[in-house]
Amino acid sequence: MKKTTVLLVFFFIQPFFADAGANEADVFLETRRSEFQKIPIWIMGFADGETRQQDDAGIGEQVNAILKADLRRTQVFEVLDRSTEIFPLSKSGCRGKASMAKAKESTAPVVTWGRVGRKDGKLLMEACAYDGGETDLIAVGKRYTGAPITVRLLRSMVHRWADELVSHYTGDPGIARTKIIYVSEDKAGRRDLFVMDYDGFGPKRVTSDPKLSLMPNWSPDRRSVVYTTYRHNNQEIVWLELGKGNRRILVSPKTLNITPAVSPNGRLLAYASASKGNSDIFILNLSTKKREQLTSHRSRADLSPTWSPDGRELAFTSDRKGRPQIYIMRADGSNVRRLTREGSYNAAPAWSPRGDWIAYVCRRPGYGLKLCRISPDGKRNVQMTKGPPKEIDDSPSWAPDGRHLVFSSTRGGRSHIYMIYFDGTGLERLTEGGIHHSSPAWSPLSE
Repeated sequence: MKKTTVLLVFFFIQPFFADAGANEADVFLETRRSEFQKIPIWIMGFADGETRQQDDAGIGEQVNAILKADLRRTQVFEVLDRSTEIFPLSKSGCRGKASMAKAKESTAPVVTWGRVGRKDGKLLMEACAYDGGETDLIAVGKRYTGAPITVRLLRSMVHRWADELVSHYTGDPGIARTKIIYVSEDKAGRRDLFVMDYDGFGPKRVTSDPKLSLMPNWSPDRRSVVYTTYRHNNQEIVWLELGKGNRRILVSPKTLNITPAVSPNGRLLAYASASKGNSDIFILNLSTKKREQLTSHRSRADLSPTWSPDGRELAFTSDRKGRPQIYIMRADGSNVRRLTREGSYNAAPAWSPRGDWIAYVCRRPGYGLKLCRISPDGKRNVQMTKGPPKEIDDSPSWAPDGRHLVFSSTRGGRSHIYMIYFDGTGLERLTEGGIHHSSPAWSPLSE
């Protein structure tokens, strides 16, 4: 293992997780580890700060379970299957003799532990990590406080610590505090938008439109979403501020208006509209309200635009050659070129935040509709999901780390939301119950 240098740091998180101090020291690593080589880590345990019982099965065990799941999902760490040994923090914090000695004796490359409890009406969590490197002991610590005391607050603190560990060892932000918005159908056939944590926890309805809310997509600051809803049997595209509930119509319901996507700089909206007969790709300037038509092919449908990370290009679906295929064009509508050529059906593109892949729905012999990914130059093409042809995988959306995707699938009978790693491993179902869950969109990173 390469030697890793880390400064000892503590910072405080107040309600709503606003950073309180301006005198925080930096945390840094001298080297980055390969994202393909998992780092063994032992969760030594989190003590209950009130009872200090080693056999505590309450809040400390909740932290252990949440953190274990977070670290496994990262695909950065290999969580070691070892028993939990709880050492409450001493006045020396992360450098307490007993806990540091146990961490060193464990021979685990990385060890994490801490305590959690209540203090002055607030929830407190202190977390530590140890990496022995090749020579000396090295520790890093964080302290989180917040109110009111809820399960969601506890989970947010644990997610923050998981993200810190990912950031230390990869140089990239973690995704444990991201959200997923999706469409959920009730027994009456009404479809509304719900938002849940990245791991499926705490789904919350955010729309209550009279009929259908469909095809959500996030604004770059993740404070708002755009989506399509029905009015007078036509579709309008709506901008919704999630925190305030403010709602405004971006594209009026005169015709078919679907698949909205906000540009990376937040200034433009790409969408498909049939205002002139065929469905074409349009761009709306969100400040000036000026609209520009980008495609005008005589196909039956150009739709599902997705932005490149730099905002210079758009990938989209078109059946201009008779069958749905993925195309790429510049953001001004020029230089249109076909990307996919394998298979008779390729649709619903989603450009990776890293820019190296475009995920999409593909039809492959013997598999039916599954997920594939292709490089923007078309030279690399990989099928990510497999299964019986009757199981339909749809609506891929990338996590902001470019390593995970979320999608909807009918595997198991009903449509649910699933998460996978970009190589197709780590499949995990996120939604439970309900009638039909679809069209997920992964949020940008938390501020």
